[in-house]
Order: sequence, then structure tokens, then C-alpha cells
Amino acid sequence: MSSTKISILSLLMFFSAACSVFEPFVDRRRNAGETDLNKLYVGRSKKDAPAVCSNNLWTDEAQIQALADNECIKYGTGTHAVLTNTTHFTCRLLLPTHTYFKCEK
Repeated sequence: MSSTKISILSLLMFFSAACSVFEPFVDRRRNAGETDLNKLYVGRSKKDAPAVCSNNLWTDEAQIQALADNECIKYGTGTHAVLTNTTHFTCRLLLPTHTYFKCEK
């Protein structure tokens, strides 16, 4: 196979896989197999302080706010989330923005 065909195939695979990469998510990853509750979650999000990874080019603030509000309601730590801080280039390559919230009632 020529290098041109390999390059085209690689780009096609990257772009087809990247479609799902642009969706914002709550940064709450589990440490598989961990029994200690203090070490179970490794993401920046806590039950009472959700952190959302997103890209400001594709995601509007309402989507980010809705994700944070749902986390507060899901864990019973509040009825809505209040924005506390935003950092850039601290999450993933295509979703570089961390938006931090605090749950309130």
C-alpha cells in the first residue's frame, strides 16, 4: 500500500472517530478495581463540585450548565450548579476547557 493511501486511510479513521470526541462530559472517571472510596474517582469532578470538559467552539454554555445541574441532582448535593472557575488547556486535546461548578440548593 502506498504512503498516500495510508495517509488518507489514517485521516479518514481519525475524523470518523473524532465525531464523538466533541461531546462535553463530566470529568468523573473511575479507578477500576479500587476499593478505597477516597481513591475510587480520579477525575476532577466531585459529588458537590462537578467539572465539565468541553470545547467552546462546539458547545454552548447552556449545555455545560445542564450537565453540571444534572450531576448535582443525580447525587443529591443540590438543585443547581453555580459557576466557580474556568481553566483552558487542562482537559483533553479536542475538549481543552475545564468548567468548574459548585452545587447549591
